Amino acid sequence: MRRSLLAAVALVALLAGSGAAKADEAAAKRWLDEFQPSSLSKDEQMKELDWFIKAAEPYKGMEINVVSETITTHEYESKVLAKAFYEITGIKVNHDIIGEGDVIEKLQTQMQSGQNIYDAYINDSDLIGTHWRYQEVRNLTDWMAGEGKDVTDPMLDVDDFIGKSFTTGPDGKLYQLPDQQFANLYWFRYDWFTDPKIKAEFKAKYGYDLGVPVNWSAYEDIAEFFTGKTIDGHKVFGHMDYGKKDPSLGWRFTDAWLSMAGNGDKGIPNGLPVDEWGIRVNDKSQPTGSCVARGGDTNGPAAVYSIQKYLDWLHKYAPPEAAGMTFSEAGPVPAQGNVAQQIFWYTAFTADMVKKGLPVVNEDGTPKWRMAPSPHGVYWVDGMKLGYQDAGSWTLLKSTPVERAKAAWLYAQFVISKTVDVKKSHVGLTFIRESTIRDKSFTERAPSLGGLIEFYRSPARVQWTPTGTNVPDYPKLAQLWWQNIGDAASGAKSPQEAMDALCAAQESVMSRIERAGIQGDRGPHLNKEHDMAYWVEQAKKNGTLAPQPKKANEKEKPITVDYDELVKSWNEAK
Repeated sequence: MRRSLLAAVALVALLAGSGAAKADEAAAKRWLDEFQPSSLSKDEQMKELDWFIKAAEPYKGMEINVVSETITTHEYESKVLAKAFYEITGIKVNHDIIGEGDVIEKLQTQMQSGQNIYDAYINDSDLIGTHWRYQEVRNLTDWMAGEGKDVTDPMLDVDDFIGKSFTTGPDGKLYQLPDQQFANLYWFRYDWFTDPKIKAEFKAKYGYDLGVPVNWSAYEDIAEFFTGKTIDGHKVFGHMDYGKKDPSLGWRFTDAWLSMAGNGDKGIPNGLPVDEWGIRVNDKSQPTGSCVARGGDTNGPAAVYSIQKYLDWLHKYAPPEAAGMTFSEAGPVPAQGNVAQQIFWYTAFTADMVKKGLPVVNEDGTPKWRMAPSPHGVYWVDGMKLGYQDAGSWTLLKSTPVERAKAAWLYAQFVISKTVDVKKSHVGLTFIRESTIRDKSFTERAPSLGGLIEFYRSPARVQWTPTGTNVPDYPKLAQLWWQNIGDAASGAKSPQEAMDALCAAQESVMSRIERAGIQGDRGPHLNKEHDMAYWVEQAKKNGTLAPQPKKANEKEKPITVDYDELVKSWNEAK
C-alpha cells in the first residue's frame, strides 16, 4: 500500500514536472514573434530557449535583482525581456533602471561591505582595471569553466562579442561580458557638405575640398566656415559641445578625448605603457604615475593641447548657451537643425536623430546627416586608439551567493543571447555581436541610420575602445576629471594648471592605494620624479611615445576625405 502511494506521488510529481516543462516550452513559442528578427532560425532559437528552460529548473520560483543605467536598451530588457525570461524559466527578475552614477555607488557599496545588494550589475567596462585589481568580481573565464558551468549557455559564443578585449584583464581572464556598446564619433550635415554651392565657397576660401575632417586642423577650418552662416533660414554654428561644471563634464574627457589629440602611447585597445588617461604602468601592470614627472602624460603637451582646443571651439564656434549645458542638455541640440558638425557625438543618440519630422530628417525618413570616424589631433600617430566606445557589461560580484549568481547569470545570458540580440539591437542600436552587425536586417536598415552600420562593419571600428586596465580605481579617479577640467572651462585655471592639478590628484589617490596595500602586487607603485627630458629619452630608448615634447606648430596641414569614398574604402577593405 505504501509503495503504491509513493509511486502515485512520484507519478504526480513527474506529470506535474512534465506539464510545467510543456508550459515553459509553450511560453517560449509564444515569445518567438517578439524575438524577430534574429541571427538564428526559429528552430535554433527554440533549441537555445529549451536549454534555458532546463538549466533554470533548479532556480524556478526564485526572485533576483539586477541593475543597469537608464538607456533605451536596458529599458527594453527591463520591460520586455525580463517578463519573457520569467514566463519561459519561472525566475522572476527585478531589473532596476537607475542613473549611471547610482549604479557605480551601489557597486562600490557592495564591494566594500560584502553585503549583497544586487545579484548582477551591468556596469561599464571602464571598471576593468578596478575589477582586476580588487578581485571582488567573479572572473567569468573560471566561472564558466567551473562553478557556473552548468548554467553557461553552450550557444553563448563568447568570440562573437566585439568587445571581448575590453573586458579582459591583464591576466587574460574575462571579468565582464558586454550587454550594450556605443561609440563617440564625428557627426556632420551630409546635405550641406555635398551642396555644390557650399562646397565651391569652402574650396575658394580654404583651398581644399569640404569633406569629413581627418585631423583637427580641418575640423577647425570647417567650424570657422559654417559659424555665422544662414542656411535654410537658420543661423548656423560650426560646432557643438557642452561645458557646465557637472559630473557629465568628466565623461567628455575620460571618454578618450585626450587620445584623439594624441596623448599616451600606441596600442589597441589602449596605449601601453601610457594610456589615454595619461597613466603609466610598468611591466607588471602596476600604475607608476600620471604626471609627466613620473613618466605619465595627463599634464603633457598633448593633453594640454586637447583642453585648449576644446575651450577654443566651445567659445568660438558653438551656440553661446553650450558653455552652460550638461551632456544630456547638449545631446538633442544638433537635431534642431542649426549645427553643421560635432566632433564628439555619441551613437546612442542615433534613434532620437532619425525621427520623422525633425529638421535633420528627409521626408522619406532618411537622415540629412551622417556619422564618420573622428578626426585626430596633431600629436596623434597611426597605431593609437582614436575614440571611445562605451561597453555596459554584465558583472558578477563574489559577495553574491552562488545560487543567486547562477540565476542572475542565466538572465544575463538570456538578454545577450543570439536568440534575442538582433531584435534588442534594433530597439537600442547598441551593438555587441558580430553576427548581429552582419545580419541582413541591418543591411536593409542601414540607409536610415546615417552610417552607423557602415562604421560597425568597418575595419576602423577597432580604434574605438573604452577605458583600459591602467586605471586602478575608476570610481575614485573619474570624479577628479570634471572637478579639475571644470576649472579650465570656467576660466578659473589655465589648461596647463588644470591638468597639473588633475595629474597630482590622480597620483594622490594612487599613492593612498599603494600605502594601504589593498590591491596587493597589482596596485600602484609610483615612480621617482624626473624632468620631462628624462622621460622623453626613456621613450626613445624603449620605442614608445609618451610623453611627447611640445610641437612648435600645433596647426598641421588640414586633410579631409569624401564621405562616400570613405565608405567605399571600408567595403573594399573587407
